[in-house]
Amino acid sequence: MQKRISRAEWKGTLNKGSGTMSLASGAYEGAYSFASRFESAPGTNPEELIGAAIAGCYSMFLSALLSNDGFEPTRITTSAAVVLDEGPAITSITLETEGVVPNLTEQVFMEKAEEAKKNCPVSKALAGTEIKLVAKFAK
Repeated sequence: MQKRISRAEWKGTLNKGSGTMSLASGAYEGAYSFASRFESAPGTNPEELIGAAIAGCYSMFLSALLSNDGFEPTRITTSAAVVLDEGPAITSITLETEGVVPNLTEQVFMEKAEEAKKNCPVSKALAGTEIKLVAKFAK
């Protein structure tokens, strides 16, 4: 079992306050605010970090599925667009992935890409949110 710790601290009111989010590993620490979350101000936001988490998890899971079937990916690149809508509520996540995998057919890549979307641990944790996939296969 692995237990990962992240931390957030918020100071002040919702509209005027600010905070920081950090990873216990020390690999990341960033500022966030109302403006960085709901407008376009500098800083990060929870949705951006959720996007990084699902993109990273998905890429690794897809690589594992392919490797388990004897295909060695050269590269899998994934981006995640997380939509924060009225409410506020996260209403959807769109994964865009591209894989370069020698000796693989596009059909098998698409099947594995869909399987990874359904089964990577972060996708499962976010199961209440619609997760869309746009997959590209490059030889």
